[in-house]
Amino acid sequence: MTKQDTDVLIIGAGLTGLTLAFLLKDLNIKTTILEANTRIGGRIITKRNINQAPIDLGATWLVPQQTNVLQLLKTLNIDVFEQFYGSTAIYQPDPNKQPQLVSLPNNDSVSYRIKNGTQTLIETLAKQLKNTSVITETSVLSIQLKANLLEVQTNNQTYVSKFVISTLPPALFNQNIGVTPKLPDVFTNVLANTHTWMHNSIRAGFTYKTPFWKHLQSSGTIYANSGPLQEFYDHSNAEQSVYALSGFMSSNLSDLSKEERKQLALEQLQSYYGDQAVDYLSYEECVWKDEKHTTTTDNNFLMPQQNNGHPVFKNGLLGNKLFIAGAETSPVFSGKMEAAVSSAIHVFNSLKAEINSY
Repeated sequence: MTKQDTDVLIIGAGLTGLTLAFLLKDLNIKTTILEANTRIGGRIITKRNINQAPIDLGATWLVPQQTNVLQLLKTLNIDVFEQFYGSTAIYQPDPNKQPQLVSLPNNDSVSYRIKNGTQTLIETLAKQLKNTSVITETSVLSIQLKANLLEVQTNNQTYVSKFVISTLPPALFNQNIGVTPKLPDVFTNVLANTHTWMHNSIRAGFTYKTPFWKHLQSSGTIYANSGPLQEFYDHSNAEQSVYALSGFMSSNLSDLSKEERKQLALEQLQSYYGDQAVDYLSYEECVWKDEKHTTTTDNNFLMPQQNNGHPVFKNGLLGNKLFIAGAETSPVFSGKMEAAVSSAIHVFNSLKAEINSY
């Protein structure tokens, strides 16, 4: 098997990996991104059907305080628009009680969504990386320090790189990739016990011909303490020309079939909106537990956000040749898109110092 040389090898073509490659592109170094999945984007997925609202099934919302990701969007000329919540919400605290239309408190804070879906950010970043190799369906198996370089073994190729940055969720890195020499026990213990954001979430959405929920006696904002749909929101496009409802489904339904989940969701929506809820155009979902390139099977036993942003992630390993990055490693907005971008910026600054002294 031949060996491929690169200066920087990034594991994972999600938001952190693509942002890091974007930051590195002007440094006149060879950068390679390896992605185990058949697609790029990581925990960002947007389903688009012709003449229907785009449905985000992964990372979706931003707030004004998330300055790094908003600045990146501005740099890439990508527009955001305000999430519509309305002044009321459908609230059902108990399945045995009738749903109520409740007033939402006045809230000066806003949430934004990315125009044409969050995947627009992934697609735009990828287009900027003309001199970066992005290779899908390539799983990293091991990383070994040899002399002053790192040898990376994959399922179909060996790479030799000056620096390696993993952007995988830390628990997934710990489970799937062997490192020689062995990393310190204190570090591997944190890796193994870092909660993976969205690891058991189910995102779902329905597109519709009309926004029938937009009138005074109804709402597109749903909060239910039980039942298949727990949080649902208006997911119409920025132009308000195509319409959808989308949000989170109970993770307890992950073992059902897609058809069974859809039927349960429709029954709940029908109880709120009547038969017009059943007249949908398309149904989209993502059961994140089934995304083997995103999560591990044992993450259920960790507390939400456990070890997210842990101080051990700040520093490089193997003589500052190996870095662990990603949304779980940033102490700021851990798990969110802001954390992914902030992590990329942190590693970029660390790498730049190392490259300059190389």
